[in-house]
Amino acid sequence: MITFARPLLLLLALAIPAWLWWRRRRGPRPARVADGGVPSKAAGRAWRVQLPPTMRGLALGALSIAAAGPRLPGDRTVEKREGISIVIAVDVSSSMLAEDFAPSNRLEVAKRQAVGFIRGRDSDRIGLVAFAGEALTQVPVTLDYPVLEQAVLDLRIGALDDGTAIGSGLATAVNRLRRVKSRSKVVLLLTDGENNRGSIDPRTAADAAAALGVRVYTIGVGTEGEARIPTGRGLSGYRYEMLPVRIDEALLTEIATRTGGRYFRAKDSDALSRIFAQIDQLETSQVEMIRYRSADESTRPLLLFALVCLGLELVTAATIAVRAP
Repeated sequence: MITFARPLLLLLALAIPAWLWWRRRRGPRPARVADGGVPSKAAGRAWRVQLPPTMRGLALGALSIAAAGPRLPGDRTVEKREGISIVIAVDVSSSMLAEDFAPSNRLEVAKRQAVGFIRGRDSDRIGLVAFAGEALTQVPVTLDYPVLEQAVLDLRIGALDDGTAIGSGLATAVNRLRRVKSRSKVVLLLTDGENNRGSIDPRTAADAAAALGVRVYTIGVGTEGEARIPTGRGLSGYRYEMLPVRIDEALLTEIATRTGGRYFRAKDSDALSRIFAQIDQLETSQVEMIRYRSADESTRPLLLFALVCLGLELVTAATIAVRAP
């Protein structure tokens, strides 16, 4: 069904027939001519005289309807593709500023690899959770990849209370997938430390994930041995010290095992890239995608019709129409 963005302007189109009727009823102005046979000849060609105003009326009517903004109805398309529902949970504690992933720190490398992972998707619904001493959903599961990419790039240290609440981060990510209708649900959890904050035990969160059918793939980010890690902040910025890298690999392995996922250790940016590529190939399932096309204004045919009518008015007025002086 055709609708109009500005329906009141249709009144202009309704006024066109009244104008044509008034013009036809008024008739031509009387003229004085020497040859009495000329008016009779013109009367025989009255239909030709009416062509120019008729063309002008049609043009004005078409322009009036175009100004009212006719809109064709949008449509709804259902597509079925292979995909999964994913939530990426990223640790944004201060230790992610450790500079053992040259030439960038851990967070910048993780963000870059996450964006590359997102750009490789075309039908997966993906969400984003950031956690440190607390957890916060940045983007619910969505197919709007540009928005998701920007949210990943906007992740920064200091936005949340410092610390590493792995249980809170995992529970928040699992909660985002709880009502999602998908046979395959996955959480990618990236962290570089040990659980030391939060009121939710990571194992309890892992059991909840398993009960909801959510697979958790954990990624320990950081080199082995020592790394240059920030220990405080002064007037000139962060203070760094060489400290041992502590990642609770036993806990991350247990979380992955309890949910049917896997644990990976990323010791450099290349390893993290390979891990994302491997996860990319792990599993797919069919998901239903519904796309909507908005109702767009369709004025071009009316404008073209108005131009043709105006052109015909000029041609007929200069050729076949007879006008008495």
